[in-house]
Amino acid sequence: MNTNALIRPAWTPATIALMVLGFMVFWPLGLAMLAYIIWGDRLESFKTEVNRSTDNFFSTFRGCTRGPAFRETSGNVAFDEWRDKEIDRLNEERRKLDEARAEFDAHMRDLRMARDREEFENFMAARRRKSDDGDKPTSVPEFG
Repeated sequence: MNTNALIRPAWTPATIALMVLGFMVFWPLGLAMLAYIIWGDRLESFKTEVNRSTDNFFSTFRGCTRGPAFRETSGNVAFDEWRDKEIDRLNEERRKLDEARAEFDAHMRDLRMARDREEFENFMAARRRKSDDGDKPTSVPEFG
C-alpha cells in the first residue's frame, strides 16, 4: 500500500478538489468529503473498535458451541483438560497479538502525524526564507 496516498484525511489539493466537486455534483457528497478531511484520521481507530466489538459479540456465540460445558469430549479427561488449557493459552496469545497490533497502529499513526508536521515545518521554513529574500522594502507610490 502506498503510504503517501493522495486521498488521505488531510487538506491536500486532491481532497479539496474532491470536496468542491462533491458539492457541485450532489451536496451530501461534498459534505461527506469534508467530514472525511476533518475526522478521517479517526477512522482507523473507529474501524479497529468496530472489529473488536463484533469479534467480542460473535465470540460469545462461539463460546456457546465450543465452551467447556458444550465441548465434545474425547472420552479421555486428561486429554480434554489439556485441550482446554491449550485453547485458553491460544486465546491469550491472540489477545496479546491484538494488543500488539493496536500498539503498532497507534505508532504508525504517530509517525504519520510526525511526518506531516515535519513536512509542514519544512514548508513554513522555505516560505519564510523565500519571503525574507524576496520582500525588500520598496517605495510605495502615492496616489492622490
